[in-house]
Amino acid sequence: MKKGLIMEGGAMRGLFTAGVTDVLMENDVKFDGGIGTSAGAAFGCNYKSHQIGRVLRYNKEYCNDKRYISAKGFFKTGNLYSEDFCYHEIPEVLDKFDFETFNKDPMEFYVTCTNIETGLAVHHKHDEKTEDMNTFLEWVRASCAMPLLEQIVEINGLKLLDGGVGDSVPLRFMEEKGYDRNVVILTQPVTYEKKMIKYGLLARKVYKQYPKLTDAMLDRHERYNETYAYILDRERRGEIFVIRPPKALNISVTNKPEEIQRVYDIGRNEGLKVVDKVKEFLI
Repeated sequence: MKKGLIMEGGAMRGLFTAGVTDVLMENDVKFDGGIGTSAGAAFGCNYKSHQIGRVLRYNKEYCNDKRYISAKGFFKTGNLYSEDFCYHEIPEVLDKFDFETFNKDPMEFYVTCTNIETGLAVHHKHDEKTEDMNTFLEWVRASCAMPLLEQIVEINGLKLLDGGVGDSVPLRFMEEKGYDRNVVILTQPVTYEKKMIKYGLLARKVYKQYPKLTDAMLDRHERYNETYAYILDRERRGEIFVIRPPKALNISVTNKPEEIQRVYDIGRNEGLKVVDKVKEFLI
C-alpha cells in the first residue's frame, strides 16, 4: 500500500490546504508521496520539510509588502509575485525553507507544471541527489506562474507555466505511480463547477506562438469538471479520502492578514474534523 497526498492549487485558496496540512502534521500523519499543483506545491512542500505554520506566518507577514506582490512590480517585470523576494529572499533569509529536512524525509514529492509548447502537464519529481534548493524552487515558481500574470519559466529546456492548466488535481497521475491510498485536498466546495475563461482572445494574442497552451486554457474547464466527477465517484466508493471547504472560500489576491487567517482557519477546522478518519483510512 502506498499512501499519497494530492493538493489542488487555487492561489490564496491554498491557505485552506495549509490549514488542513498543519493539522495532519501536528497529528503525525505520514504519506509515502505527495504532489502539489500551483499553491498546492508552494504550500504543500512544507509537509515534507515538517514546517508547521510556516505558510500562514510568511503570508500574513508579507502580504502588505510591495516586494512580495504589487501591480507596479507586474508592469516592471511581468511578474505579479516577485521572483526574487518570493523564491529567494523569503525561503533563503526571512523565513527559511528547511531544505535539509525536506531532503531527509523519505516522502516523494512531485510538482505539477504545464509545458506551454505541448499544453500538457509535467509532473516533476524532486531528486535530493541532483537537485539543489534553487532548482526545486524554480519548479515551484513555474507551477505557480499564472498565465498572463507571470513570465514563462524555463527549466532544462522546458518552457513552463501554471500546473493547473495541465492538471489541476493530479489524482490519476498518483494512481498511475502506484499510490492506492490517496488523500485529496480540494480548494473548492462539492457544488463547484468550473466555467470557461473569459479572456480567451487575449490569451490567443499573448501566446500566439503557443497554440497548444491556449487550447489547454480554453478547454481546462471541461477537463477539470471531468476530473472532479472522477474524484466524486472514487470518493463515493470509499477508494479515496477527500477534504474540501464546506462552501466557497471567496478569497483572491489580498493584503489583509485577517482574510489570510480566515481561510487558513477554515482549513484547520476541517482538518480537525476529519484527522481521525484520515488516520483510519490510511491504515
